[in-house]
Amino acid sequence: MMNRRQALKTGAIGLVAMAAPFSASTLQAQNQPPTGPFKLAPLPYPLDALEPHIDAKTMEIHHGRHHAAYVNGLNQAVSQIPGLAQRSLEQLLSELNQVPDQVRTAVRNHGGGHHNHTLFWSMLSRNGGGKPKGELASALDTHFGSFDGFQDLLTKAALGRFGSGWAWLTLDRSRKLTVESTPNQDSPLSEGRTPLLGIDVWEHAYYLKYQNRRADYVTAFFKIVNWEFVQERYRTALA
Repeated sequence: MMNRRQALKTGAIGLVAMAAPFSASTLQAQNQPPTGPFKLAPLPYPLDALEPHIDAKTMEIHHGRHHAAYVNGLNQAVSQIPGLAQRSLEQLLSELNQVPDQVRTAVRNHGGGHHNHTLFWSMLSRNGGGKPKGELASALDTHFGSFDGFQDLLTKAALGRFGSGWAWLTLDRSRKLTVESTPNQDSPLSEGRTPLLGIDVWEHAYYLKYQNRRADYVTAFFKIVNWEFVQERYRTALA
């Protein structure tokens, strides 16, 4: 018969043997992002490129953690339904009512988050700011009276969004420009409109630098708008 010391030793070895596979393989698997068709593209500029308007730490967390989480969540969602992973992100969001109920909310939230943020990074530039030119400038004058009138409406939409969401300049199928606001990560694509310019007013987009001063963040946003990118989206949408 084993004495007490031998029994304790044998029991401890058994527990280690049982735990080892979990700690070595399961935990490693948990730390691996889910694979899938959707990828997190690198930022189109260095993390500190938008300073002093948006700080490098905010960009690191916003892109590397928040955006990455939306990509991972979207890949998890589409992996549950055969054939869903073959659809483009724009198709998923534009035809959201055709996504199975089982994953529709996840696709709406994570797919919207992925698409919104992918646009957001390209909408910003260290050489941005000022005013648009050409067709877009003329269209803003036509629809909103002037660029200043448009900027005032978009600012009000951003400040008026209660909680988390976005403020947008969008184009509908009749070629009408609209300023609107959406909650959470909802995409204008799901309402049949093309997003041209968006202000992310989730707190994670600005809180490290601006705390509760959303108005200061929105003012700073207009100083880094990449109007060339927005103008190209407008031309493409018209076509």
